[in-house]
Amino acid sequence: MTKLEQMQRIEACGIVAIIRANSANELIETAAAIHAGGVNVIEVTMTTPNALQVISDVSSAYGGAVLVGAGSVLDAETARAVMLAGAEFIVSPVTKSDVIEICNRYGKAVIPGAFTPTEILAAWEMGADYVKVFPSSGVGPAYIKDVKAPLPQVPLIPTGGINVDNAAEFITAGASALGVGSALVNNQLIQAKEFALLTERAEKLVEAVRSARSGAKSA
Repeated sequence: MTKLEQMQRIEACGIVAIIRANSANELIETAAAIHAGGVNVIEVTMTTPNALQVISDVSSAYGGAVLVGAGSVLDAETARAVMLAGAEFIVSPVTKSDVIEICNRYGKAVIPGAFTPTEILAAWEMGADYVKVFPSSGVGPAYIKDVKAPLPQVPLIPTGGINVDNAAEFITAGASALGVGSALVNNQLIQAKEFALLTERAEKLVEAVRSARSGAKSA
């Protein structure tokens, strides 16, 4: 898959599901549930036990149906390892030039984390494909709108504190996509095998993104 195709998938879905699971089987079941609800982009965090094997297993299980990436990547060595395991995009909570460089070298979408306008522009100038605005929980959609005003060329993926109630506001504010964690998937729901609820949550988030985008176009 080319980087352009990776990015098209991320933006078309509009939701990057951040998943921490205890095993590959749990993550595969979870991915199936949210995929049924329309979310086909998942980020497996490196805090997941045996994360490399999980990424490999999930990538093999779904092929091109689900775009699998890796999150919490802090260095180039880890970035390369997750690429070899099957990750198609790389996410970090921080901006590291070596991570951006190796992702660009091997044609994988890279989404480093930043917060202030200075940090966001620096990440973009280093070669980021998107900038993960993290944490977004304390600033809300208004911050995204404020940042996009002087930096409209930088595609942003706010992450942290995003849920079905504010997802549309973040999209309307100018977000290219949204990183969603516990508001979509959490270990309690996974352990309880509440997969129907995961599907329902995914559907509501996807609909919120779709409605916000439709409203923006009509406006």
